[in-house]
Amino acid sequence: MMLVAALLATSLLFGGMVLYSFGFAAFLFTALPANVAGPTIRRAFPHFYLFVMLSAAAAAGLVWAHDALAAGLLALIVVTTIPARQVLMPAINRATDAGAKSRFKWLHGLSVAITLVHIGLAGVVLTRFLTTVLT
Repeated sequence: MMLVAALLATSLLFGGMVLYSFGFAAFLFTALPANVAGPTIRRAFPHFYLFVMLSAAAAAGLVWAHDALAAGLLALIVVTTIPARQVLMPAINRATDAGAKSRFKWLHGLSVAITLVHIGLAGVVLTRFLTTVLT
């Protein structure tokens, strides 16, 4: 039962990150004027990062006894999301507020890269379920 819960938590993490990154954020900027979409996405990001940390931590705890590597990858997501939320996100907001477009682009690119790595790591964990844990 713990493995099923771990699989569901990891699937929620993976799907939530993909939906937020490629669905919700893109939708906001096509459905709303930029002066509304920007502040809206800014308010949503702390919740997104909290979701990532909590779901990855739950999945790591649930899978730990069965697959230490998968748990470690999920824990890595948690640990690297903390500075993304607490340091990188405020720096992106400051760059936006200051009109520092090149700094914003660089920092935003870094945040996108981190999220893509997180999605990839969650995908690796899901693949491990298929190849090691569930067989």
